[in-house]
Amino acid sequence: MTSRIRFAEASDVYAAFPALELYAPRAAAAVAPLDHARALLGSRRPSTALAYLAHLLPRREAVWWGCQCVSAVLGAAAKNDGLRLTLQWVRDPDETLRRDALAFAEASGLQSSTSWLARAVGHSGGSVAASDQPPAAPNADACALAVNAAVVLAATSAPPPMILPWLRECAEAGVRFAAGEEARVVAPSQKEQTAAR
Repeated sequence: MTSRIRFAEASDVYAAFPALELYAPRAAAAVAPLDHARALLGSRRPSTALAYLAHLLPRREAVWWGCQCVSAVLGAAAKNDGLRLTLQWVRDPDETLRRDALAFAEASGLQSSTSWLARAVGHSGGSVAASDQPPAAPNADACALAVNAAVVLAATSAPPPMILPWLRECAEAGVRFAAGEEARVVAPSQKEQTAAR
């Protein structure tokens, strides 16, 4: 297993993305990035782990993890042009696909998790200005924030008793993925059935 983490310490993530502290508290002491993710996951607010993981992972990997979370939570409801464009870009991070995803996100009004995934693609690099305008780079954390929004929006669309289990499962999948495993997200109800066997 090869780690997907590009930071030596958790504090390095916050140095690269200073606004992250608004969404996920810093570690009190020097700690490895995954150890901090696990600490956040174990807190009363696992959504902080989601925000941290979206910044911890490289952009393309963060988008892929977000796709896995959104697809698992929403099932067939996630299968639309936003997800299709996002998955195409993950497989082939082409500038035309990035622009198409950005256009989809802007046209959708960001009303769905898949439109936020498309926005993450659109803000993964390049210019976010219209093609007839001078180039304008996205904010450094724009991709991560969009991935986080997609995952949280998907999880909070679940019935209330399932929101927290989905948030935890998506964060657990993100920790496993960052460590080098697959980004497989298992429905919390299936997880309980498997554990009971």
